[in-house]
Parts: sequence; structure tokens; C-alpha cells
Amino acid sequence: MFGWKKTPPIRTLVGEGTVVSGELRFTDGLRIDGEVHGDVTAAGEGRTLLVISEKARVHGKVTAGHVIINGTVHGPVLADSLLELQPKARIVGDVKYEALEMHQGATIQGGLHPLQADDKPALKLAASATGNPDRVQQPAAANPLHKI
Repeated sequence: MFGWKKTPPIRTLVGEGTVVSGELRFTDGLRIDGEVHGDVTAAGEGRTLLVISEKARVHGKVTAGHVIINGTVHGPVLADSLLELQPKARIVGDVKYEALEMHQGATIQGGLHPLQADDKPALKLAASATGNPDRVQQPAAANPLHKI
């Protein structure tokens, strides 16, 4: 899905009935079934997955690559890759996303903002022989003006 070869494994669980106060940082995958009072942030350079289940509540900023929400979030949400809002998702705050999948019944009280080129990490292009990455020099055989 969206160029991902494999979904990151969920290595951390905040169980139902658990309340966490403070910032929660994770790598790979995190599932929240309980309540978090503080920011939830994916750390590291790899792909990340955050699942906020139907019974979960998050009061703070949410940031990860692939975010699946079916619970309640009070705060802004940033999904660098894909944001999936399932039928019981409730968000009070602005949402930024690369791609959005929103099921009937999900609600957002805030703004929807697709990530702009300025918000995304820059792609590095291979340098061409011309020294200008916007102008690619064709090989001699492919250039009809080139004389042999």
C-alpha cells in the first residue's frame, strides 16, 4: 500500500484501562486502547504505524507515518504517509496528511490540510552530467543531433 513493502510490526501496546501522562515516543508500531494525556510521536527514520482503537482517547498532538484512528483525538494529527479514519473516529483539531481514507461516520472538527511540497522531506535527485538536476543530458546514441 502506497509503496510500502511491509507494514511495521506493532511492538507497543497501551492497554484498555491504562492512562499515560506525558509524551509517548515509539518506533515501528504502537496500538493505543487506553488513554494518553500528552503527545504521541513516532521516532526514528523508518516506517511507523499508529493505531488508535475505538475505545482509545488521546489528548495531545499525534504524529506518525501511517495513522489509523477509530477512537478520539483532541489535538492536531500529522500523518506523513496515510491517514485512515474509521467509522468511529472523532478528531478535534487540524489534520495534515499525505493521503487520506475517511469512512462514513468519522468526524473532524478542524481543518483538513494535505501536506505541501514544503512540508515533505526533499527528494534528492541524481546529479546529471550538465550539473543542472532539472536538465538531463541524453546519451549520444539517443540524441538525433549528435554526429558519429
